[in-house]
Amino acid sequence: MPNFDDLKLAVQAVSGGKNTVLFDDTGMPSIMVIIPQFTSKQVLGDTVQNGSAPTDNVHPAFQVGNKTLQKVAISKYQNIVVNSRAYSLPMQDPRTSITFDAAQDACKAKGDFWGVTPFSLWSALALWCKKNGTMPNGNNQWGHDVTATWEHGVQTATEGGESHKGETSRTATGSGPATWFHDHTSFGIADLNGNVWEWCAGMRLRKGKIQIIPYADCMMPSCDFSLNSSAWREITEDGSLVAVGTADTLCYDYSTDKFVIAKKVTTTKGEEGNGTGAGHVFANIGNGEIETIPQILFDLALYPADATAENYKGDYFYCNNFADERFPLRGGHWGHGAGAGVFDVNLHNARSDSAGHIGFRSAFYGEL
Repeated sequence: MPNFDDLKLAVQAVSGGKNTVLFDDTGMPSIMVIIPQFTSKQVLGDTVQNGSAPTDNVHPAFQVGNKTLQKVAISKYQNIVVNSRAYSLPMQDPRTSITFDAAQDACKAKGDFWGVTPFSLWSALALWCKKNGTMPNGNNQWGHDVTATWEHGVQTATEGGESHKGETSRTATGSGPATWFHDHTSFGIADLNGNVWEWCAGMRLRKGKIQIIPYADCMMPSCDFSLNSSAWREITEDGSLVAVGTADTLCYDYSTDKFVIAKKVTTTKGEEGNGTGAGHVFANIGNGEIETIPQILFDLALYPADATAENYKGDYFYCNNFADERFPLRGGHWGHGAGAGVFDVNLHNARSDSAGHIGFRSAFYGEL
């Protein structure tokens, strides 16, 4: 078996401790980015629209199994799969055509506290990027960035559709410039904007109802993601997390031309059995009869902290609030243009869907 200790020391030294190498149950490496704990207020600021002032509590992404973690680790790169295990390595063609459950299996095969990136962690990172002015560019325009067309990655696959046949689709993990990393340095997280959609864990829609596995508890080794698992919770107007089926919990309704937070779905967009639905810029999500949006929706980037599209670089929100179950994809893919980005949320797809533009990345919530 190879000895990768020198690799770990080199990665940590060069990055100043921002990156590390973690080994799975077979001793094989993944390059990870260390994310130190921060509070909700630190990334949301002092005020948010239609909500109370954010608290200075630790962001939910750093809470798991009744513990508060000082730091967590996320894959630096979109993952590949080797011998049924997920790996974060540079200059690879990311694994695609993978269902949520298969992605989760590939992560969990690595050992305890590995899993698909929690929805709460992706959202925390999106808020961090916005607050720090480092909303990343990426492969969202056939190998290039739509707003900086001179930026490009290394081609690993080509488009098959007639309108862009032969143009770049996927690019090699981490092959773009520094602006394609979440902190605009080569020590950040690569490709959160575009390239391929990424599954996230611990959030879903059921006929429009917002359901979550609280905090980052989806990273617990024993967590049950099944359709009728008791781990799922719904959210009340005051932010309480309650059992599925509780009356008047929050959902996405559709009003005129946009989705709004409401207590009841009156207008649906989408049909069972397919991925159809509706979409608009993330900043345009509104509130129906809800007077005050609970902080958990801001924490999870399920509702915009402000209503200015430019502040989110035009990132999109897609939703099917009719289907029985829809799992989240984040970030967009190579053809999404300005709609792709860290706040881009796709709630069109069933957990069983797979396609050449759907991938994932793993995270680790064990001892670091």
